[in-house]
Amino acid sequence: MLAIAYMFYKSLVRLPALRSSLHLPSIVSRANMASTTATQDGVPQSKANSGSIVTHHTKKQKPHNRPQSGAEAHYDTTIPKPVRKYLGTYGLFPPEPDTYEVQKKRCLAQLRSKQTNIGKFIYLSQLRHANMHLFYRILTDHFTEITPLVYTPVVGEACQRWSEIYMFPEGMYLSYLDKGNIANVLKNWHQEHVEITVVTDGSRILGLGDLGVNGMGIPIGKLALYTGCAGIRPEGTLPLMIDLGTSNKAFREDPLYLGSRRDKVTAEEEADFLDELMEALKERWPDIVIQFEDWKNPFPSLQRYKDHYAMFNDDIQGTGSVIMGGIIGAVQQSGVAAKDHRAVFLGAGSAGVGVAQQIVDYFVHEGMTEDDAKKCFWLVDSKGLVTHDRGDKLAEHKVYFARDDNEGKQYKSLDEVVDYVKPTILMGLSTIGGAFTPEIIQKVGRMNNRPIIFPLSNPVSKSECTFEEAIVNTDGRALFASGSPFYPYEYKGKTYHPGQGNNMYVFPGIGLGTILCKAVKVTSGMIYASGEALPTMITEEEKDIALLYPQITRIRDVSARVALYVIRAAQKDNVDRLHHLRDMSDEELEQWIKEKMYDPHRAIESIEDELESLAKDLAHTRSLQGEKSNL
Repeated sequence: MLAIAYMFYKSLVRLPALRSSLHLPSIVSRANMASTTATQDGVPQSKANSGSIVTHHTKKQKPHNRPQSGAEAHYDTTIPKPVRKYLGTYGLFPPEPDTYEVQKKRCLAQLRSKQTNIGKFIYLSQLRHANMHLFYRILTDHFTEITPLVYTPVVGEACQRWSEIYMFPEGMYLSYLDKGNIANVLKNWHQEHVEITVVTDGSRILGLGDLGVNGMGIPIGKLALYTGCAGIRPEGTLPLMIDLGTSNKAFREDPLYLGSRRDKVTAEEEADFLDELMEALKERWPDIVIQFEDWKNPFPSLQRYKDHYAMFNDDIQGTGSVIMGGIIGAVQQSGVAAKDHRAVFLGAGSAGVGVAQQIVDYFVHEGMTEDDAKKCFWLVDSKGLVTHDRGDKLAEHKVYFARDDNEGKQYKSLDEVVDYVKPTILMGLSTIGGAFTPEIIQKVGRMNNRPIIFPLSNPVSKSECTFEEAIVNTDGRALFASGSPFYPYEYKGKTYHPGQGNNMYVFPGIGLGTILCKAVKVTSGMIYASGEALPTMITEEEKDIALLYPQITRIRDVSARVALYVIRAAQKDNVDRLHHLRDMSDEELEQWIKEKMYDPHRAIESIEDELESLAKDLAHTRSLQGEKSNL
């Protein structure tokens, strides 16, 4: 292979006219960008069932003064010398090619030498910026070690200090002052084919409050997981920060703060801005999937855009779906029918309501009416049990679950509500660390043979209880899942393994499935299907240790299964545009999905494969020319 590549290089040296007609950075870009793209251009509904999948460019690339897509791969130390010579990078970095194992050893040694988590976060950001493919190789091979450093919990500290540690751009920033000119600003993004964007205004970051533009770490980290977990090509992702001001006075007065030094815009101004943004995104990239993240009030935008764009909100829908997936397994293991469960939720914000609504859908799928399913839920906020008659004006999203059967009595504390409801399910989305006290857990344990306890708040310091507390205070009988990671715990000679209801089980697959079938919108059926897929991935070995979620080390296979379920749901809802996928069996479609996923271990090989293919074509062309000259 290397001999062919070298022959190709020498041939191009002899044929400068041919060399000038070939633009290898475009070829490299094409190879990388074809990994998840089903077609490069928008597919009209009338042409969706065209059969073949096009993965090459059909129009000449325009020269650009920014680095070409995938250009950082040109400096990867595993690239053979002949390829470096053609790329024009020979001599610009150490001459002897590495193996990936040597690269990994060097990078992990540098990473582990950092004394703080924020130092490790900064190192990984630099690595992703300098050598994207190497970063994703290490992420996928050491997923459990690297993921907490790229996303939660470390990204929380990174966001708090973003204006302090900022070094280079990794996404786009749009200011409220750009209103009326958003489409032109988006043209500055150097990628022609963006498949998915994560959009935030930083107003509610991980329970840390309004961080303004410092929240940019969230879209960057989230999209790294879209790539690492689901193989969405990194060049096709767009981290997007919307600077609409901040209510955080300390940041506005901080001389290092990088955002607008103004208070938050009004809800009406925000809606007008987002209307323009959504239209501009769709105009620039017609097939783009738009995920909203960490907005203080996420419901208006979800209701406003969900029927007109391929968009979803992970805080509401992703959280709801992944917890529903865990609840399906927990209900099955509890031995209690869905209709007989009583769920108490501590936390009635957007995430809590989103989770409750998704579980309502599950109960309906189990044969209940929506009204009966809704009555299985009691929500508790800072003022106590959410009821229609407690005397305050309820936020709109709380009204659906507000109780009207409390006979005028108000329950002010979680302890009182537990005594009143006698729940089978105790769910925490309050960000109040330790809110599930040993006494409350013991009560729920006495009420149920297999109590379902889900403390879902992040980070660990805000978790409503620990795994150890749940096991000890239920004598090992709790069916447990958390939002934060916990270690296995040994109790009375048995090792118990915690489940983690992490959104990364579903949102990467939702994005991948939506992209691959070119869905025109993300339906509630697609969201439900993503959670429904999770129990199908739990192995018998995982069931034996009472895990409610698959091992996170199998996340790429899990994401492929989630994408399969999402595509089938899109087909059922008739919002897909690649209709030939309907003719595949589930096994064929799942394999096709896996083949479309970006594989960082193949990224450098793809450059060599392109060169080999071109070399063969050149050799064939010269052979034909020789035959003609002999006639």
